[in-house]
Amino acid sequence: MTEVAERDGTLMAVMDFGGVVKDVCLEYLPDLAVGEYAIVHVGFALQRLDEESARRTLDLFAELGLLQEEFGDPWEAARAAKEAGR
Repeated sequence: MTEVAERDGTLMAVMDFGGVVKDVCLEYLPDLAVGEYAIVHVGFALQRLDEESARRTLDLFAELGLLQEEFGDPWEAARAAKEAGR
């Protein structure tokens, strides 16, 4: 997690999923701090993880193609956004 802030009365965080950055709700883990890791499902942080477990999980998801399935290819998304702005 790289940032924590309250937005419209909801505790939110900015989380980095192996290079893909997403906003995540912290209402279930309000004491999660910057630099900590969590399991996230449908935009909600559900369970705190230690760094080793988080890295193993990200590596496994990448190996299985689940990161690309969930978030798409960030380079492709950037290219599409650039072309849409033309």
